[in-house]
Amino acid sequence: EQAKRVALIVGMVEFVVSLPLFWSYDPAGPYLQNDLVFPWIMDWGIYYRIGLDGISLFMVLLTTFLLPLAVLGSWTYIETREKAYYAMLLALTSGVVGVFVSLDMFLFYVFWEMMLIPMYFLIGIWGGKERIYAAVKFFLYTAVGSLLMLVAILYLYFKFHSLTGQLSFSYFDLLQLAPNGGLSGTEQGWLFAAFALAFAVKVPVFPFHTWLPAAHVQAPTAGSVVLAGVLLKMGTYGFLRFALPLFPAAATASGTVTLFMVLGLIGIIYTALVAAVQPNAKRLVAYTSVAHLGFAVLGIFAFNLQGVQGALLLMIAHGVSTPMLFFLLGMLYERRHTYEIEDFGGLAASMPVFSTMLVFAGLASIGLPGTSGFVSEFLILIGTFQVRPWIALFAASGVIFAAFYMLPMVQSVAFNKLDRPANRGIPDLGRREIAILVPLVVLILWIGIYPRPFLDRMEPSALRLVDYMNGAAAAPPAAAPVAVAPTNAESMNDRTER
Repeated sequence: EQAKRVALIVGMVEFVVSLPLFWSYDPAGPYLQNDLVFPWIMDWGIYYRIGLDGISLFMVLLTTFLLPLAVLGSWTYIETREKAYYAMLLALTSGVVGVFVSLDMFLFYVFWEMMLIPMYFLIGIWGGKERIYAAVKFFLYTAVGSLLMLVAILYLYFKFHSLTGQLSFSYFDLLQLAPNGGLSGTEQGWLFAAFALAFAVKVPVFPFHTWLPAAHVQAPTAGSVVLAGVLLKMGTYGFLRFALPLFPAAATASGTVTLFMVLGLIGIIYTALVAAVQPNAKRLVAYTSVAHLGFAVLGIFAFNLQGVQGALLLMIAHGVSTPMLFFLLGMLYERRHTYEIEDFGGLAASMPVFSTMLVFAGLASIGLPGTSGFVSEFLILIGTFQVRPWIALFAASGVIFAAFYMLPMVQSVAFNKLDRPANRGIPDLGRREIAILVPLVVLILWIGIYPRPFLDRMEPSALRLVDYMNGAAAAPPAAAPVAVAPTNAESMNDRTER
């Protein structure tokens, strides 16, 4: 009976505990901060190593920020198996945070798979009428990519052992292979493809996006919020943290860059057109995620500071504006039990606060100047224009397409005729619902008006990655002491001193 209260307290405590990371992170300080390492499975060279840099910092904060809001959003929505539901939500958050802070490849894979199970159950148990289909599709798509990535991780592990005689899953150890000639061009190509497939499915990049609309439509509101807010960012984060630095030659090849930029561009334009004809408001918002993260893919593969910073900022911006839309649609569903756009109209008369929030969220989603989406997309387009001008020109049309699918939906729901009796007596948003939306509004405006605190903390890590990928850095983008399992003749204290 107290499950949701316990979950809310835990979520708020987690956010409060993580919040000082924003102020304590020193952009001029060490590359990695708040890093910890403990021996785990020593016979296999596995350590429990975690840490933060400017790339992962905001992903952790975004996750802990959304957790208490997701619990509040489920307060009256979830009425069955509440204890199991909130346990799954907390376990999901643990897996996501673990992915963003892991600096050991074995540990990273454990958290990557750990995240999959709770999300499967959130969709499959508390989802809509076709929840089993959506849950299985989500699981199969993610699992196939993940297994190929596991094969690539094991290949790196044994390759490192064959070259050094040491066993290590350390991210920093494996990072040394490609720059030091440990991996041939062919090996880099195949290994990059395995990692890239796992991350492309998670983003999702066109044409691996078909699982997303089904998962979003069938998932409960909090499931959609976490899925759009942070789970999709695991894909873009995976590219920045693992796929690019581990295999720089394969990632920066002209063909690879063109391929991913073209796929990102198709995702921007194609899914925007598909979204525009959706009769279901939740499915429409689901397709917008593919379009928005298509911009992030462009920024990542531009390999310049503006593009990478824009992609990182867009990951935050999308992680705020799209969850806000899902929260609003969930609140509407609790009142009318439908997501069909034609079932609404004229809600501005009966629900003025809701309609105001819907207009704001819609404008933030399409990147109106003064909101978080504008700053991030502008930086991405600048970065893309420097390397592929023609792609940047086509991608800029995505802003127009965004208005093409979002504004008619907002107009139909809020401003058309109030011609359905069921919409006349709908109660407006309550205090709990407003409390969910206000923090999202504040963050959207903060990033849109004054993004400097975010950009300053991202810049050193983004610049180091860009320099490394372009061959300007002498060391990999996260140089750190090698984490090698001590032999029988070498104690842990001896290795720590060394």
